[in-house]
Amino acid sequence: MERVFRRFVEVGRVAYVASGSNKGKLCVIVDVIDQRRALVDGPCSGVQRQGIRFKQLHLTDFVISIPHSARNSTVRKAWEKAEITKKWEETRWAKKLAAKKRRVQMTDFDRYKLMRCKQKRNAIVSREMAKIKKAQASAK
Repeated sequence: MERVFRRFVEVGRVAYVASGSNKGKLCVIVDVIDQRRALVDGPCSGVQRQGIRFKQLHLTDFVISIPHSARNSTVRKAWEKAEITKKWEETRWAKKLAAKKRRVQMTDFDRYKLMRCKQKRNAIVSREMAKIKKAQASAK
């Protein structure tokens, strides 16, 4: 039997805050308050210890080893030992978010330069594909 879910709400689970005042930051679930909220802390990402609804959190694959209701300093040490910030920046998820942020900050001139680069790249690809097709046609 296959498991449908891979990530579970648990103490030590690193989560991405999807909405609210800490949107875009990482935090760690320190305790489960009730069926709708968790006590989170993000000592290395700037998230103050607070209760956040599960709907505002996106669970990541990272889990750090901390005890139930761990203190801020304990969470910080475990975060740094597991190198969560470094691991997060290497994920496709974080890279996509960074690319999205860069696109939003582009000026009209940046968009124009990007368009011209894509045109040049596509012209090169089309030229090379034509050469390959021509070589295949002459080989037959």
